[in-house]
Amino acid sequence: MSADYAFAGRAAPGMRRFAFAAPSGRTGYLVGAICMAIVAVMIAPLVFSVAASFKTTMEAAAIPPTWFPHELSLDSYERLWAYQDGLLTYLFNSAGTALLAILFCLGLTIPAGYALARFPVPGKEFLFSLLLLALIIPYQALLTPLFFMFAGMRLTNTLFGLAIIHTAIQIPFSIYIMRNSFEAVPRELEEAAVIDGCTSWQVLTRIYLPAIRPAIVTVALFAFITSWNEFLAALVIMNRGSTFTLPLVLAAARQETSIGGTDWGMLQAGITIAIIPCVLFYVLLQKYYVSGFLSGAVK
Repeated sequence: MSADYAFAGRAAPGMRRFAFAAPSGRTGYLVGAICMAIVAVMIAPLVFSVAASFKTTMEAAAIPPTWFPHELSLDSYERLWAYQDGLLTYLFNSAGTALLAILFCLGLTIPAGYALARFPVPGKEFLFSLLLLALIIPYQALLTPLFFMFAGMRLTNTLFGLAIIHTAIQIPFSIYIMRNSFEAVPRELEEAAVIDGCTSWQVLTRIYLPAIRPAIVTVALFAFITSWNEFLAALVIMNRGSTFTLPLVLAAARQETSIGGTDWGMLQAGITIAIIPCVLFYVLLQKYYVSGFLSGAVK
């Protein structure tokens, strides 16, 4: 579509007409004000949580609480650093589990999406629908049999076992994204590669993987966030303090007492540390996430 057609709101020849009406005047200011109010409501709890992590122990436990610290203090972070087995242990457990979940998820869903999109698999539409049905089954209902099964296989209190559960949670959605992303790639590219003598594996690695890079990043990002923040499966599978992930430690810190109540300063410090990786990954990979999510959702 040429620029003059795009800005004039007219459709170029052979293309469907779309009408875009941008808010103007008082309506535009009202919409902007509403958007700013929504953003402020969403961001305010995060800002106050981070601010509370820099309060002194007395100020963090004060009732009624203050919005911002009167003096900056790192006491909460120092207590969290030395809490039980040490903060580094729990960060390593969470990061290791998330990394394994990403590797398992990509290793399973890329071949599955490729096969469902490009190969004449008998009953593949039924198989695809069956996989999507797993989205309606809450994984919490399966945790009890999973615990007994993992206990028999000696996978409890291991990052490997927890990563398997996190992968199972993410697989249905990831296959949905991957399959639609593979189908969005023009078949002419595959046919040209086959004519040049490429095998199916070479077509996947040389043609499709570079083409669906945004979808791969999207699946990896979702797998990381799901694993990093997951609490219930870790609570059931992990019962040894040295294997706890960060969400479990935050729950344990919630039960710690300081000055007759919860140690809110240490809890808010842990929340702040838990937020940082998710925000960084999302900001750094945002352009891939948006394009990958759209390419996997719209055929």
